[in-house]
Amino acid sequence: MKHQEFDPPEELREAIKCFWHISRDFGETPARFEVVPDGYAEIIFHFGSGCSLLYAGALQPLPSPFLTGLLNQPVHFYTENRLEILGVRCFPWTVFELLGLPPSKDGVRIFEHPIAQLQAALAESIQAGQVAEALTQVTQYFLSARSRMANDRLLLRAGGAMREANGTLPVSQVAAAAHATIRTLERKFKQAAGYTVKDVSGLMRFEQVRNQLWLQPNANLAGLAQELRYTDQAHLSREFKRYSGTTPAAFAREQKKGNRL
Repeated sequence: MKHQEFDPPEELREAIKCFWHISRDFGETPARFEVVPDGYAEIIFHFGSGCSLLYAGALQPLPSPFLTGLLNQPVHFYTENRLEILGVRCFPWTVFELLGLPPSKDGVRIFEHPIAQLQAALAESIQAGQVAEALTQVTQYFLSARSRMANDRLLLRAGGAMREANGTLPVSQVAAAAHATIRTLERKFKQAAGYTVKDVSGLMRFEQVRNQLWLQPNANLAGLAQELRYTDQAHLSREFKRYSGTTPAAFAREQKKGNRL
């Protein structure tokens, strides 16, 4: 499985973290793969055999595209044979305005939207192995969408401060960075993202721990707790288990075996 990330043009960098592409052959036996929470929302275009979500005891096929919002726990998707994905990784405070949708807390959201009209052309490019062409089409769509956004500098300043600090800033400091009162910041942020500043900061901070343990399973947890401003190692462990369903020690052991969760 090869994962590639592509930086967006300058005009999109305040709204979109990156575009990404992945292709994998799972074989004929139905397979499950897990997506662990992080601090982003993802617009997912998929090609090939498609993917499904387990709902009410049955597999429900997902349309392309669908939206994976902020997650509070891992989500499992199911597929078989060849699956190819073109993803748009967005900041949670910009994704809904970018799409012109009301914010929600849905982990996986199915929505009707003009962006779905890209699917046929993207599928043709992906099938021909022209990933760069598919990326150009998606980029052009979002450049047009970005030009229609209100460009709320308060949210962009707040989001930038949160990103730079990896989610470690208290709400009061995020508000100061955004040149806003805490009340105004919280109201605008929740209207845009569907979540509070504290909610999103918690996911950002968890993501940093997860990434460190992916890359360095022997990382010192007490040191990580201090670096990311958790109260202590026990606080880090509780938050990690809350979002991942497992302890950081168990997660690290899996990485040593070469089994990314």
